[in-house]
Amino acid sequence: MAKLKTKFACTECGNESPKWMGKCPGCGQWNTMVEEKETVVKTQGMGSTLIQTKEKPRPIIHIESGQEKRIETSNQELNRVLGGGVVPGSLILVGGDPGIGKSTLLLQTSHALASKKLKVLYISGEESVRQTRLRADRLGALSDTLYVLCETNMEQINDAIESVNPDFLVIDSIQTVYDPQVQSAPGSVSQVRECTAHFMRVAKIKGIATVLVGHVTKEGAIAGPRMLEHMVDCVLYFEGERHHTYRLLRAVKNRFGSTNEIGIFEMVEDGLREVNNPSELFLSERPMGVSGSTVVASMEGTRPVLVEMQALVATTNFPSPRRMATGIDHNRMTLIVAVLEKRMGMFLQTQDAYLNVAGGIRLDEPAVDLAAAVSIASSFRDAPTRPFDVFFGEIGLTGEVRAVSRAEQRVKEAQKLGFKRVIMPKKSLKGWTPPKGIEIIGVETVAEALSAAFG
Repeated sequence: MAKLKTKFACTECGNESPKWMGKCPGCGQWNTMVEEKETVVKTQGMGSTLIQTKEKPRPIIHIESGQEKRIETSNQELNRVLGGGVVPGSLILVGGDPGIGKSTLLLQTSHALASKKLKVLYISGEESVRQTRLRADRLGALSDTLYVLCETNMEQINDAIESVNPDFLVIDSIQTVYDPQVQSAPGSVSQVRECTAHFMRVAKIKGIATVLVGHVTKEGAIAGPRMLEHMVDCVLYFEGERHHTYRLLRAVKNRFGSTNEIGIFEMVEDGLREVNNPSELFLSERPMGVSGSTVVASMEGTRPVLVEMQALVATTNFPSPRRMATGIDHNRMTLIVAVLEKRMGMFLQTQDAYLNVAGGIRLDEPAVDLAAAVSIASSFRDAPTRPFDVFFGEIGLTGEVRAVSRAEQRVKEAQKLGFKRVIMPKKSLKGWTPPKGIEIIGVETVAEALSAAFG
């Protein structure tokens, strides 16, 4: 018998220690060291037979180059986030809150691929095969090339992969799978690391596109060691409120595409439905003629999205006013308030300022600065802007409005939705011809933008 010994591993970074410590020496997090047991005699892993390839090192100039062939999933939003489709042999990690729709999305994707006569193996460690069938009946995801298995043992899963030899593999979820040769509980740092390494070898050697579903912590990060995200090719986060119908699929890592794209879905009775025009979704409940409300033209990857930005400025009873921002960087909001106070003479030292991006979407680009400044000024003056105005532009500390990229796509999106005016940086007007039917106002300073908005 192999001798057992106790170790302590960090659930955040995977750092190991022979004794317990309150603070992890690797990542500096508190109370993340958990006890695990391991064998002193190291055994061969499950993927040892798969690793024995006969390839030899070759000069890089002798390796064939070309575009990687992708598998389109018939879901355009998912294809957009992945960079054009699923790459064979890739390892994808999908995370999200419980009940957000991860299993629904993957079962619909599995059915779409099975409809193209591809072999799909869906392994669930959290639902029985009958429960999966009930979900498939509700979603209409029934196909003779979609194989379902309820299993958590790595040895049984490996046998199923060998017998089916699928083109697409789904593991739901990685925290429930365990390797019998690893002496620790399922979901522990060692189990998650070893099982992910095994599926990575299977994906690379056999060329099977593999999707791992990951649980998330209360902070919103994927549970398990941080190296889990380094091992996979693509990390997708499924975001949204369970009390709302729309969901956002965002890529935070993608070796085969951009990490700036987002996919937008709507949860309906028969599963997830693509949202082809997200601007209409985010502006559907926008009030008209209310102070503090503006529309910003933002870019999510290559897609222009029009979103409502709301601000509320109210007198405070406390010595230091509050600055709260939702959907936009708090530090960016503080900068904009300081510019309005210094350059525009607005006395905001005794005012609480709240900024919110309606719809739950998060805007990280600096092009939303101008819309935020106009919203704050509108609420401070209690003067609404015109209901068919769109704003975008970056604001500098001296009060200038700087140029932003993809101005033409933003203006065309505004015109398509029926807006009449666009207030934007003057320097972004160079190199393209504005479309007819919409008024373009180029500004160089925040003062000019406010004059045009309230003039």
